[in-house]
Amino acid sequence: MLKATLRSFLAHKGRLALSLLAVVLSVAFVAGTLMFTDTIGSTFDRLFRSTSADVSVTAHNDVVGRNDQNLSGTVPTVPASLVQRVAQVPGVASAYGRVGLAGIVLTDAQNKNIGSIGGAPTLGLNWSQEPNSPVDLTAGHAPTGDGQVLVDADTVRKHHLVLGQQLRVISATGGFPVTLTGMATFNTTNPGATLVFFDTATAQRRLLGQEGLFTAVDAAAAKGVTHEQLRERVAAAVGSAYDVKTAEQTAKDAAQALGTFLSVIKDALLGFAGIAVLVGISLILNTFSMLVAQRTRELGLMRALGASREQVNRSVLVEAVLLGVVGSTVGLLLGVGLALGLIKLIAAGGMVLKGSQLAVRWPTVVSAYAVGIIVTAVSAYLPARRAARVSPMAALREADTPGRGAPLRIRAIGGLALMLVAGAGLGGAAADKNLGQAGLLLGVGVLLSLIGLVVVGPLLARPVIRLVGGWFPRVFGPVGTLSQRNALRNPRRTSATASALMIGLALVASLSVVGSSLAASFDAQIDKTIGADLIVQNTTGLPFPGEVGDTVQVTHGVGLAVRGQASRGVLVAADGTQKKTNVVGTGPGLDKVVRIQMRDGTVDQGIAPGKVLLGSGYADAHGLRVGSPVTIVFQNGRTGTLTVGAIDVTDPNPGGLGDEPVLGSATLRSFLPGALDDVVFVNVAQGADKAQVKSALTTALAKDPQVQVRDQSDYKKLIRGQIDFLLQLVYGLLALAIIIAVLGVVNTLALSVIERTREIGLLRAIGLGRQQLRRMVRLEAVVIALFGAVLGLGLGLVWGLTAQRLLAAKGLQALSVPWSTVIAVVIGAAVVGLLAALGPALRASRLNVLDAIAHE
Repeated sequence: MLKATLRSFLAHKGRLALSLLAVVLSVAFVAGTLMFTDTIGSTFDRLFRSTSADVSVTAHNDVVGRNDQNLSGTVPTVPASLVQRVAQVPGVASAYGRVGLAGIVLTDAQNKNIGSIGGAPTLGLNWSQEPNSPVDLTAGHAPTGDGQVLVDADTVRKHHLVLGQQLRVISATGGFPVTLTGMATFNTTNPGATLVFFDTATAQRRLLGQEGLFTAVDAAAAKGVTHEQLRERVAAAVGSAYDVKTAEQTAKDAAQALGTFLSVIKDALLGFAGIAVLVGISLILNTFSMLVAQRTRELGLMRALGASREQVNRSVLVEAVLLGVVGSTVGLLLGVGLALGLIKLIAAGGMVLKGSQLAVRWPTVVSAYAVGIIVTAVSAYLPARRAARVSPMAALREADTPGRGAPLRIRAIGGLALMLVAGAGLGGAAADKNLGQAGLLLGVGVLLSLIGLVVVGPLLARPVIRLVGGWFPRVFGPVGTLSQRNALRNPRRTSATASALMIGLALVASLSVVGSSLAASFDAQIDKTIGADLIVQNTTGLPFPGEVGDTVQVTHGVGLAVRGQASRGVLVAADGTQKKTNVVGTGPGLDKVVRIQMRDGTVDQGIAPGKVLLGSGYADAHGLRVGSPVTIVFQNGRTGTLTVGAIDVTDPNPGGLGDEPVLGSATLRSFLPGALDDVVFVNVAQGADKAQVKSALTTALAKDPQVQVRDQSDYKKLIRGQIDFLLQLVYGLLALAIIIAVLGVVNTLALSVIERTREIGLLRAIGLGRQQLRRMVRLEAVVIALFGAVLGLGLGLVWGLTAQRLLAAKGLQALSVPWSTVIAVVIGAAVVGLLAALGPALRASRLNVLDAIAHE
């Protein structure tokens, strides 16, 4: 039996090739994802370990949870005197102050931003060649004065900078000219950041606002002193006002923050890999079903010669395992190429990783073979059982394609039951106000509806194919009739072939509805909340220097400019409960540029000195009213007690104020000095032309390339562009599943041509031409693809509508069905069918008529 199985496997290797390709692609996606994320993790682990000081001392803030400069622009500092105190601790070999600030901007003489892209920061640092420095000086000299900088070699090469070139740096304190005096090369992997080094005094003055401050103090351990011993000594010396961490703790914290980001990427990519695996299972199941059907006589003869059911069952499963082993091996190798491709892709976005450091760990190898072998074994199980049931008497009659065996009645009952449960789950998800429960119900509903539709697919094949292919006989005559009847001949096979395509198109349709509804909801929300003519913001999402707001206010044509700030903070209730939130600062006139529905008091009363404007949601939950005291812990650890000056109606919509406390700018800065503007709302002066004012502001702010002036239309385009980018990324990842589905159509048609060789020969003998035969096969593929498209679109629209109702609970009320995408999917499905049929149709037309008629 083993010899017979191996010979059978080799005899049908051509028929199994496309199934092998499905295994290869599925395994490659899984293995490539794991290698890619492991490589990022290991690369940054090495970077964190090699650049972390033995012990580091930073400002302490255990209330807000983290020191985040992204909103306010402020950064926690320690006094320079702390360096000497740390240096005197027994066991410290050396101590030095470090200045590090993210979010600065580096431009060339033409004000072109030459900093990092793709989300990596541009960092301003003080130059010091300590043992754990990530860079070495490789050209020029270190900065020695106010106007000198040293830049990392990757940025120098990328932008073709030369020593002596004039550049400009924009920091929280404003912009200033500098000269490039040197180049530093990373001695570890460049994570994609742009590094700009200053001498220490300049870094303190330009980045932190004054000399005598550092963002951290690093200490090196003397020989024989462990990191933990040194940490305990330093902590005892500096007191509880500071956080003291070892290199291992610093690296671990950084790795955990990166790990959260990587887990999102890994989960997303593995999710799409899972979809590809699911589609691959459908393809392999269909292929083995057809192979077993075509080998009915062969298997029956084996039973007649003495093979038991178990032996026949094992024979088919062994073929599947062989297919899985070969496919997993090739897929693992292809996964290496995929991981290297992803590394190249993110390099284009600014994160440079070395392909030579590709991480191939044993769990990845085990996962690759587990996926490949288990997928093929599971997919072949049902056909193997069917093969084992072939009676020896089947060898004495003409083999027939299974599909008329078990009645569809059981399938109908089971499928309809699943669909009813799925419908209840989706309905519950749409109605449930608890987002956690609604999300769970949505997941269950999606899974069960998908399985249910696959189960009842054969029942839907006849009515749907008659609907989508009913015009074939009228347009294409007898050839159209034959193609439609061929698709209807075996509903199980047609449904199995179309189901793979259905899965991919259902996801495309549902995500299209969600994306289109998101865009429409944001458009409506912008119209509802933004009353300003123009909005000035930083494209990086970081705050900008105060000089930007000053420039806006004095620009000709500007009637009202309202500057806004934001910071992390904590609202402390009377019972001691804490709520982390954003604390917003604003100037007078907020109600003229932002539409706010007030419940008690006015906006001006809410942002008066010592007052706070609160949302009704938080106020009602804690029994607050106008005149009540409110305690806020600010980002720098300072605590203030303010009085509720007014209460607005909590708006849960994105862009609304929500329950965020709003203070006057002066009040915010009294607790958080140096908080920077992150937005300026502008209303043009009466009689001024908005387009002209926008142009004037753009010209006036040209020296700050990170700052953009937008009107509401631009703002909508920006948000739509971000949503479209995400959708295109998702569609690109779903393309793999659709490619595998196309392979399924090709495989089904190719095996169908082999199965119907004698029939094709007879059709040719009675006058069917080669061109007509090719057309018949192509039309059969088109009708199968359209069947899958109809089911996928129907299912995807239901999923999308349900997901939109979940979003409505978060304020995203607008529903938008992208009919252009729906039409494109239908047309695309027809094209997919045509392309998938090219090979099988050509092979069918080339069959020799007499050989085909004589085919057994």
